[in-house]
Amino acid sequence: MTLSTLSVVVADANLLPHRTLLEQSAPAGTRFTWLDRFDESAVASALPGADVLVGAKFTQGLTDAADSLRLVHVAGAGYDGIDVEALPAGVRVANTFHHEGSIAEHIVATTIVLRRQILQQDRALRTGRWATPVYEPERAQLSSLEGATIGFVGFGHIGQRTWQGYRAFGARAQVVSRSGQVPDEVGSDLVSVAQLDGLDALLESSDIVVLCLPLDDSTRELIDADRLHRMRDDALLVNVSRGPVVAPGALYDALKENRIGGAVLDTWYTYPTDGPQARPAEQPFEALDNVIMTPHSSGVTAQTFQGRARDIAANIARLAEGAALDRVVIAR
Repeated sequence: MTLSTLSVVVADANLLPHRTLLEQSAPAGTRFTWLDRFDESAVASALPGADVLVGAKFTQGLTDAADSLRLVHVAGAGYDGIDVEALPAGVRVANTFHHEGSIAEHIVATTIVLRRQILQQDRALRTGRWATPVYEPERAQLSSLEGATIGFVGFGHIGQRTWQGYRAFGARAQVVSRSGQVPDEVGSDLVSVAQLDGLDALLESSDIVVLCLPLDDSTRELIDADRLHRMRDDALLVNVSRGPVVAPGALYDALKENRIGGAVLDTWYTYPTDGPQARPAEQPFEALDNVIMTPHSSGVTAQTFQGRARDIAANIARLAEGAALDRVVIAR
């Protein structure tokens, strides 16, 4: 079979470290134009004649320049940066994952750090204080993950991979999701599975609550003040889905008043628009010592983007062959 030669514009800085991998994995002869970031004017200049745009955004300002465009490939799962109405007719949008292993690793590691108070012990020992019940008998002994109950709110590929990590430490798990269903191969390992109407019971009975479900009108502020009150006073909340799944003011108050044990927050309410500086929320979460804050980086590893580069190259090859594309999420 003779492959057509494609022109590809890459406007995602996360793929720059994997330029060689992407180019070598794509069909021979594929022409690449690399931009160091998404800049609308630079993309518009590079786009005429291109078959593929690799990037997280497509805007109205690119419509006229997309005279040959057939595929927009997002180098990640989220495609909310794509203005569907701006896409020319016939263009498809595909996405890719490969972040579940890295996110699972982040979740398990950070919850261990919080439950074992590793950061507090580190800070104390730097001042010469041995903050452990061995030397301060009034301190309670801390708990490992063995026997802990993990409550997953959403149980897609991220939740399932995270459960593998927790299970290795002897934890138990229960799940609520919109479907109320889990794959047969993991169902027997779970304490319970329910639809979202079982959320309150899950919050009341979990030591760690992991949020890994999409944000939409039905999940916005799903975890509000009332539901935070239902959590145990030593329970941890982990949010790797989207910030607004949790009401920010209610979460800040619950943490400040120690009504829950702590939180791992990787997704936020505001993001930088130009450069690396921006407050992630109006509330001063940074002043709390029972929070681990990360800049939506749980899935940002070399392994994640190596996998995504291979997926994108494979779809470029399918497009060149005239074959069906994988992971199409929008078709105009």
